[in-house]
Amino acid sequence: LKQVFNKDKTFRPKRKFEPGTQRFELHKRAQASLNSGLDLKAAVQLPSGEDQNDWVAVHVVDFFNRINLIYGTICEFCTERTCPVMSGGPKYEYRWQDDVKYKKPTALPAPQYMNLLMDWIEMQINNEHIFPTNVGKCEKE
Repeated sequence: LKQVFNKDKTFRPKRKFEPGTQRFELHKRAQASLNSGLDLKAAVQLPSGEDQNDWVAVHVVDFFNRINLIYGTICEFCTERTCPVMSGGPKYEYRWQDDVKYKKPTALPAPQYMNLLMDWIEMQINNEHIFPTNVGKCEKE
C-alpha cells in the first residue's frame, strides 16, 4: 500500500476546497449525504437555495479526486510495455488530441494518455473562468 502513495508515482494530491467558502460547505454536505447510505439520486440533488454551478463544481472535483485515487492504485501495473494502447476493450482505442502538441488524434500508451488526460482535467479545474474559486465566503455559524 505504501507504493500507492509514493510521491514519485503519478498519484496527484487531493484537490481541496478552502474552508469557509460556500463550496467547502457544499462539499461537506455532499460528503455527509454520500457517506450516510442515502439514495444516490437524492444525495446528488441540488440543495434548496444553492447555486447549481457550485454544486456541479463540488462533484466534479470530488469525482476527479476519486478517479485519481483509483488510477494511483493501478498505475504501477500499467506500463508502456504492458499497456501499449489506451483502449476500452478490443473494439475501442482512445487517441489523444490537444491541438497543441498533438494536432491529430494520436495513439499513445495508456500511461502517457492517462497522464495527459489527468493534466488536462486538472488544468480545467484550476481555470478560474470555468471553476471560479472565490464564489463567496460562508458566514460562520
